[in-house]
Amino acid sequence: MAALNRRVGIIGVGFGAQVYAPAFASEGWEVVALCSRDGQKARKAADALGIPDIHSDPLELIRRDDISAVGIVTPPSAHDELSIAALKAGKHVLCEKPFALNAARGRAMAQAARDTGKTAMVGHEFRHTPQRAFIKQLLSDGYIGRFQLCTLELFLDRYAAREPRPLSWMARRADGGGLLGALGSHYIDGLRHWFGDVASASGRLLNLRPDVIDPATGRMVTAETDDAFTFTLEFVNGGTATMVASFAATPARGARIAVMGDEGTLMADQPGPNPMEDGIVVGSRHGSALQPLPTPSQYTPFRDSRDHRLMAFRLLVRDFTRGIDEGASPAPNFDDGLKCQQVIDAIRESSETGRTIRLE
Repeated sequence: MAALNRRVGIIGVGFGAQVYAPAFASEGWEVVALCSRDGQKARKAADALGIPDIHSDPLELIRRDDISAVGIVTPPSAHDELSIAALKAGKHVLCEKPFALNAARGRAMAQAARDTGKTAMVGHEFRHTPQRAFIKQLLSDGYIGRFQLCTLELFLDRYAAREPRPLSWMARRADGGGLLGALGSHYIDGLRHWFGDVASASGRLLNLRPDVIDPATGRMVTAETDDAFTFTLEFVNGGTATMVASFAATPARGARIAVMGDEGTLMADQPGPNPMEDGIVVGSRHGSALQPLPTPSQYTPFRDSRDHRLMAFRLLVRDFTRGIDEGASPAPNFDDGLKCQQVIDAIRESSETGRTIRLE
């Protein structure tokens, strides 16, 4: 087998510069280019990371013949165009969540991945955080018996400031903004990873802090997207999950997850939006007192002090690299991304109609 060309370009300089670029570099890849429509942002980020080239046109980066992979870290509205272009150009793709603007666009992305045979994965690195990976093992080992109910709460104060927040893509429906996509997608992917495919979904999207300031005009406008949501999912294999989340809660309380079965319970807390490297799982079986369960060392193979998200993301990049070597797309791949997007679409439809939506 020919040696892997470990050269990658990153489209997006927010999370792309903070996590994607250092994660790829730390896992043996050469990050040769960054892309942003704002050339000054691209140059500043590239200089800080020691990356030689910048682009303002993402298709120009994709067409480069000296890279084998592309990281796509843009708002969701561009994911389908850029992912499909990269796959057709013979590039492997790691695409940020939420997967797509809607399931129809996500379906085209998943089909392109199948047609080209390139490795195509989604940036759901939460699967690799110690808490989530350990819970997956405990569930597989039968710790709680038959799964019955999972409850999730996520309360953050990101939009609870006295002054309205600046208008950004997160407030625009056409760009794919909203809390359900931004963080809800991570939790939906995690629930699918733990419990399997979703049979039905219901939910409600809320806009609790609708006022935003347009920086271009200084005028107050109304956000088009959700800053809070609730949902209930029923799983094909049985069991139910419910979630309530808000960006407008004060004070922030982070997240709490409880997984309950007919023989036991597992619980996990986190202080903010993301599970941490040192997160603890608490468990109880057959009515015993809840107690901390020592996390196996295999789920924290190293630490990365630069950013608490980097260890998990570097493990995701290792899977991506292995997938390229093996000619496969490890989970979470574009088929997983599509299934997650179908759940998101169902929750949105339920919010609009008041009905429970059955998934195919």
